[in-house]
Amino acid sequence: MADTVTARQGDTVELLLWRERAIGPSGLDAVFAANPGLAALGTILPIGTVVTVPATVTAASTTPTLNLVQLWDD
Repeated sequence: MADTVTARQGDTVELLLWRERAIGPSGLDAVFAANPGLAALGTILPIGTVVTVPATVTAASTTPTLNLVQLWDD
């Protein structure tokens, strides 16, 4: 079953998918295939654009992490 996500101000397709479903670049082709005309909307999506995310697209297998930086030793 497909899911949908809605664009906020300043969203690109990549940012929207990452923020809402943790989907990386590998899922973009399937998302564009499921949303004819999405690419024609431009780089920045109009606010409120509904994007269908096919069930076959899954979240990234790993969650990105940031290294801990300490300013002084304990």
